[in-house]
Amino acid sequence: IHTELLTQSKIWCGCGTAFGQPPNTQTCPVCLGMPGSLPVLNRRAFELSMRAALALGCEVAPLSQFERKNYYYPDLPKNYQISQLRKNLAEGGVLEIPLPGGGRKSVRFNNIHLEEDAGKNIHPETPGANYSLVDLNRAGTPLLEIVTEPDLRTADEALAFMETLKAILEYTGVSDCNMHEGRLRFEANISVRKQGDAKLGTKVEIKNLNSMKTVLKCIEAETERQI
Repeated sequence: IHTELLTQSKIWCGCGTAFGQPPNTQTCPVCLGMPGSLPVLNRRAFELSMRAALALGCEVAPLSQFERKNYYYPDLPKNYQISQLRKNLAEGGVLEIPLPGGGRKSVRFNNIHLEEDAGKNIHPETPGANYSLVDLNRAGTPLLEIVTEPDLRTADEALAFMETLKAILEYTGVSDCNMHEGRLRFEANISVRKQGDAKLGTKVEIKNLNSMKTVLKCIEAETERQI
């Protein structure tokens, strides 16, 4: 799960995070990745990340560390994303969700870590358009990544999990979770196994889904395809 934190400025610089501003108007040398620019951590982003970790029952690490995740893509001007891997913000934790038929189920968390969002690629759909545009207003927005263990078994359980998690993030003020603005995005990792087998099959990840309805459709379609 990716959720953009409810801060007024980006994670490494003072640029604003308001949605819907004219393209490339909320940028500076830091979030554009200009040579010599130095990032400084947004204190509020770190506080909100810890708030989310505590609300989900995770254990906050006494020492966390940021690293460079290197990859090239047009909406990532630095050619790397500042993220966490070896020393995450928090680990563990459990979220209890209501089951559709009654009762409750526990979903474990692997880790929670803080990183920066990328920009946005815009691909014109006009006939004959052979170019793409890049809007870097979102680049550098504080992004909290929440990773679960493979405890969900059905699309109904996934829906209950998404709804419960969204409610907690909203209630605690960590994020407004406006999915139509991309503030909350889900990445479904789907694998199947034969009945009785202990080992899960090959995992397929479907990334950056900003609609719960779309997540459910992807789970159903990918499960059927793998079977």
